[in-house]
Amino acid sequence: MKKKLFATLLTSVLALSAITGCSKDASNSEPTENAQNTEDAAKEGDGDLEVITVAATAVPHAEILESEVVTSALAAKGYKVEVTVFEDYVQPNNVVDAGEFDANYFQHITYLNDFNDQNGTSLVNAGGIHYEPFGIYGGTKKSLDEIADGDTIAIPNDTTNEARALLLLEANELIKLEDGVGLTATVNNIAENPYNLKIVEVEAAQVPHQIDSVSYAVMNGNYAMEAGFTVATDALAYEAQDSEAAEKYVNVIAVKEGNESNPGIVALVEVLKSDEVKAWIEEQYEGSVVPYEGK
Repeated sequence: MKKKLFATLLTSVLALSAITGCSKDASNSEPTENAQNTEDAAKEGDGDLEVITVAATAVPHAEILESEVVTSALAAKGYKVEVTVFEDYVQPNNVVDAGEFDANYFQHITYLNDFNDQNGTSLVNAGGIHYEPFGIYGGTKKSLDEIADGDTIAIPNDTTNEARALLLLEANELIKLEDGVGLTATVNNIAENPYNLKIVEVEAAQVPHQIDSVSYAVMNGNYAMEAGFTVATDALAYEAQDSEAAEKYVNVIAVKEGNESNPGIVALVEVLKSDEVKAWIEEQYEGSVVPYEGK
């Protein structure tokens, strides 16, 4: 739009010069120079940055992408990020696989791999960015010391997050799983249930909405934050930062296979893994979001 306006103004100036018979002295060249300066400034503005479209969940992913520390660093590299927020864990992968978005930022690597296996998609990890500790949060009960026979616990129902929730319950001696099930664990793999806990399986985004109707809830970090919880202060128990979960559940920038080396994607990952962004994440989320040090 600025370039079109410049062209229109310049045409008008030249036409006026021709009508009045003005000579091309220094004073008559000044408007052209000013117009050129305006065009140069526009080239340096937001309109000339290459757009990277990213599908993301709101917290913390969209917050991180839209933070000043990220947008400024990307602009210096010639890019800007256009974020669309999704509320589920399915569509962000579908739109990237369909080529409608350049990337997504909402999921951990284990979920990504499982999604590909289950849906025949061809998405790959372009870079690990952060890790969100899973936590057990109090519902009608405010301490794990209050646990009683028949208490209810809400957990995510998708394959990888359900296993993660069950492993956290096992780590806190609330249940015991069959040996070796690991990340494939489901409620059918509960070998011992000393408190006769009733496991309520719901879609991950809905777990926070069940908090007032269950004794406890095991939540994904991002959905816990959206609901106003902080893992360090509100969780009754959470995954250790040096646990296997930090590797297995690192949140990644995911792209369609073959696009991981695109310059815009490389620039985005470099910015998100920079020391400046890591420091911002640590200050902003106080342990609920942990920068990932691997690739």
